[in-house]
Amino acid sequence: MKSLSIEDPAEAMHIGSLIAAQGYFFPISDHVLSLKDDSTFYRFQAPYFWPSNCWEPENTDYAIYLCKRTMQNKTRLELADYEAENLARLQRAFARKWEFIYMQAEAQVKIDRKKDKTERKILDSQERAFWDVHRPVPGCVNTTEMDIRKCRRMKNPHRIKKVGILFLNTQLDRHCMKMSKVAESLITYTEQYMEYDPFVTAPEPSNPWTNDDPSFWDLEASKEPSQQRVKKWGFSLEEALKDPAGQELFLKFLESEFSSENLRFWLAVQDLKRMPQQEVAQGAENIWAEFLAEGAPSTINLDSHSYERTSQNLKDPGRYSYEDAQDHIYKLMKSDSYTRFLRSNVYQDLLMARKKPETEQGRRTSLEKFTRSVVSVPLRPLFTLKTAFIKVR
Repeated sequence: MKSLSIEDPAEAMHIGSLIAAQGYFFPISDHVLSLKDDSTFYRFQAPYFWPSNCWEPENTDYAIYLCKRTMQNKTRLELADYEAENLARLQRAFARKWEFIYMQAEAQVKIDRKKDKTERKILDSQERAFWDVHRPVPGCVNTTEMDIRKCRRMKNPHRIKKVGILFLNTQLDRHCMKMSKVAESLITYTEQYMEYDPFVTAPEPSNPWTNDDPSFWDLEASKEPSQQRVKKWGFSLEEALKDPAGQELFLKFLESEFSSENLRFWLAVQDLKRMPQQEVAQGAENIWAEFLAEGAPSTINLDSHSYERTSQNLKDPGRYSYEDAQDHIYKLMKSDSYTRFLRSNVYQDLLMARKKPETEQGRRTSLEKFTRSVVSVPLRPLFTLKTAFIKVR
């Protein structure tokens, strides 16, 4: 009341309780962190334990503290019931490293015994008050729990935002998509891939799912891609790289731009993921020597963050050591090289060369094939399944 010029005792008690709840001072004889207008004595917390230092203790620290308390034969340091339960739970959780925790507690007890008695007593009370803040007595409010307002203040310390129902609704709507947008995206995707779905559009020359003709698969594996395959490369970089012919054409385009090392690095990492385990370490070293080492013959343009992460991963090389670098290079190709590839003469000429004018007779033939496929697709598998079931019986 004197320091802040407060006239109302209730307001002074309220402000004092808020400060006590954060652990800046605490009652000596009680573990409920609040301010009382009576003869209770309080002690100021050491700056080392202040919450403003943003020290977030871990469960291992709490386990060492409880274990240390059990080693001190003093009535005032005996564990309360909830602390004994916490100790038992932590002992089960850290069963493998409990010996290490016990040794740490033992070492701290030896250091404490060398201190002056009064100093040791004050330090014990301050340490216990610290844990009363971070691991409070059951029924007390945990002031260290993060809520949405605290998170906002941490991200924008110099910016005050109104927090309320309106703000929460805005945060929720930000990550939601309108149903109309979802439906529109689904329709666009369906229309784009409609001619590649054999249940909707009859494949040329025949449907391999309803007969024994493998011609369709032979055409898909051919190095002379059809107009349909070439058109599909324009949907996304992923579609272009999935097709061996598209991958080869994209590589030739990159070679003409003197940036083929990006795709060769991406393909090398893909091969690394499929290597036998005994060859992975050597494969990872070969990729580093070719693309990332100092003076490498095919140096790739990698950002510092991905380079550091990759360097750390290679201390214990594995199949996914280059995951960050591969993602960065893929995004680089997708946003830069791939867009130029679609506009290039290499792709456009091939696309136009594969196009054939469709006559009215061709349209009629396609419609007849589509009708036959729609009628035959559901019936043939059911008939085959029934025949197989009779044979099994």
